[in-house]
Amino acid sequence: MNSTQIKHYDYIFAGAGLATLMTVYKMVLSQKFENKSFLLLDSDTKKTNDRTWCFWKKNQSIWDSIITKKWDSAMFANENFKRDLDIKPYQYNQIRGLDFYNLVLETLSKQENITFLNEKVTNINELETHVFVGTDSNKYTCESLINSIYSKGFVENQQKFPVLQQHFIGWFIKSEKPVFNLEQATFMDFSVAQEGYTRFMYVLPTTKTEALVEYTLFSKELLPKEEYENEIQNYLHELGVENYEILEKEQGSIPMTCFPFWKKNTKRVLNIGTAGGWTKASTGYTFKISDKKSTELVAFLEIQKDFKTFYKKTKFWYYDLLLLDILDKHNELGSTIFSSLFQKGDSNLIFKFLDEETSFLEDLHVIMKCPKLPFIKALFREILNLKK
Repeated sequence: MNSTQIKHYDYIFAGAGLATLMTVYKMVLSQKFENKSFLLLDSDTKKTNDRTWCFWKKNQSIWDSIITKKWDSAMFANENFKRDLDIKPYQYNQIRGLDFYNLVLETLSKQENITFLNEKVTNINELETHVFVGTDSNKYTCESLINSIYSKGFVENQQKFPVLQQHFIGWFIKSEKPVFNLEQATFMDFSVAQEGYTRFMYVLPTTKTEALVEYTLFSKELLPKEEYENEIQNYLHELGVENYEILEKEQGSIPMTCFPFWKKNTKRVLNIGTAGGWTKASTGYTFKISDKKSTELVAFLEIQKDFKTFYKKTKFWYYDLLLLDILDKHNELGSTIFSSLFQKGDSNLIFKFLDEETSFLEDLHVIMKCPKLPFIKALFREILNLKK
């Protein structure tokens, strides 16, 4: 293929996961980009229910039509206490991956200026006047490239910023008997054996007999598959669930790091999603922060072109950095830290803090609930580390 045959686009999106699909969907809804050409490249067809996203919110959103379940109450527990959290005015919401893909891709398929191809991106090369993109079967050029393909080796081979994983296996199960509290989500249950790590169970009931039961860790290393599944079986036994059917399974591993992804942004190439630091570093939550960032990005694209000016570091980056420093050095403290927040803290304020919407005074109310010494030590370590 010679250069005259290479197709040119205004925007190419390398990877079509959550962040890309949110961004392009909002660009369509804005009606500000109808004269621009788009190419989305991803080897996955997005036709399976490969994940479940959960998030809390208190206002209407453009995703309301695909929310499969809402909870007004949540439960937090460890081996010593259990607390029912009245989270109003927030609600905890669940969206199935396939429902999200179907909503967005149905809209995109109607746009004559948008092309979605199932090709794997193999090469990205920024030139003075455009960006070259190579796939396993074709070559393209564009004015601007938005990349959401995460480079695991690049991040994990550096030593300056801790890299943990939020890794999990979940079972969608159907019990023979009604055992679940339909009105309450189990947000974090640290009553499971910690064994030197941060481990908890997560339960999302959709009926009195059906629920997603997930075993989750915040740590560096993944476990053998059977260890996750043994813990799920043990937990179901403790809940009194003896006879059940496994309807679906899901598993994943989400990077948790404060690595400065924005430093890789250039004039024409922007990194988004996990590849751009859009995952909440201290919790692994992705949907809510991607929703916010994609809205910011669409507004930015309407008036700006230099991607180096898109990212702005906030105080919450430093808060996340301190927690990750602690979990990197003392992973066993995770249960203690989260328990100190939720045992007596204001759950609404904690959710507001995790959404990065609190004032500095509100930040202090949350932070002062945490054990002081580990955070003071982490603060001094990171001051020295960032000066290097």
